Amino acid sequence: MAFDGKKRRVVVTGMGALTPLGLTVHEYWENLLAGKSGAGPNPYFDTREFDTKFVCALKGFDAMKFMDRKLAQRSDPFTQYALAATEVALKDSGLNLEAEDRERIGVVVGSGIGGMWTYHRQQETLFETKGPHRISPFFIPMLIPDITPGRISMIYGLKGPNYGTVSACATASHAIGDSFVLIQRGDADVMVTGGSEAPITPMGVGGFNAMKALSTRNDAPEKASRPFDKTRDGFVMGEGSGILVIEELHHAVNRGARIYAEIAGIGFTADAHHITEPAPGGEGAVRSMRLAIKDAGLSPEDVDYINTHGTSTPVGDKNETAAIKTVFGNRAYNMAVNSTKSMIGHLLGAAGAVEAIATIMSIVSNKVHPTINLETPDPECDLNYLSDGANDWSVNAAISNTFGFGGHNASILFRKYANERD
Repeated sequence: MAFDGKKRRVVVTGMGALTPLGLTVHEYWENLLAGKSGAGPNPYFDTREFDTKFVCALKGFDAMKFMDRKLAQRSDPFTQYALAATEVALKDSGLNLEAEDRERIGVVVGSGIGGMWTYHRQQETLFETKGPHRISPFFIPMLIPDITPGRISMIYGLKGPNYGTVSACATASHAIGDSFVLIQRGDADVMVTGGSEAPITPMGVGGFNAMKALSTRNDAPEKASRPFDKTRDGFVMGEGSGILVIEELHHAVNRGARIYAEIAGIGFTADAHHITEPAPGGEGAVRSMRLAIKDAGLSPEDVDYINTHGTSTPVGDKNETAAIKTVFGNRAYNMAVNSTKSMIGHLLGAAGAVEAIATIMSIVSNKVHPTINLETPDPECDLNYLSDGANDWSVNAAISNTFGFGGHNASILFRKYANERD
């Protein structure tokens, strides 16, 4: 379909989430509202020589519930997670693929790092046990991030736009934003989109420790992720996947789909400043939020809630707070502001998707989950982070922020669906 210059409206009709707080959207959301922490001892390898000995891991995931043994063996955990979340999201959407034109359904799913476990195990094969001739022929296909959208398209026969995004912690938000634009301009009617990550490997933890990016609060893992708290000392590594089914409004209405929310606007910017630190004052984040608001045709006064990037890093949290103040002025103090990462840790390339789901659930329920572990207020972080627990909050429009190493900024504005905007 050629783009005629008129942007089509895009809505969310299906969601699937595998997170450290639950393997369903319902369980995940209920635990967020309850203020539970997903942090605990690292279950994957001996951490005695590592500075950080805890993570936010998935609990109870069984790939065999979602795929056969052969596919599981030929898929890195990050792909397994995405396939599972996709199955749930498609079922949740109610799409009858047999009745759909699958050339009009695409997949954009990203991973910030890709097959870390595959690399780890094949490196062991090469250097410690069997040598180069015993490297698996599936090594490269299991490693590369784009294999996940490829696998999804093959399993479901989806022949529309198909690729992966890679922009560190902004990966999933870029995937969702790209999918939004593809539908807006008529290149697809339905998109399966989001992100997945399985980075809790020796090299993953060791690498982030080397950067001094991870919390080392080993005596109290459940207290380690403490965004906006004065004593924060780094993020907690998490894993999992979030997948959304989004579609053109009339396509959704015509098939009688349940609509969770509308994607109203996106803002993508670059800091052009530093490989890991945000620009001073969150300058890039200021522009991404302003672009998302403008794209939605709204004003700052229309936004009720910000789901922050909120990683629990000393520099990141204060710069995001400063950016919110710059964009919203005095209104910043009257908005709900929180960090999902306070409970699930940082899912890196999957963060934008699972946090988008939390944002959408706030729009659906008019409830906003707390930011936990905010015990010692940082004078530079003085917004309403809901540290006292979940709140009833009228949420008509909300922004989900994600920012990645390399200076990548992504803001997505979701709002309540109202058919009078047709």
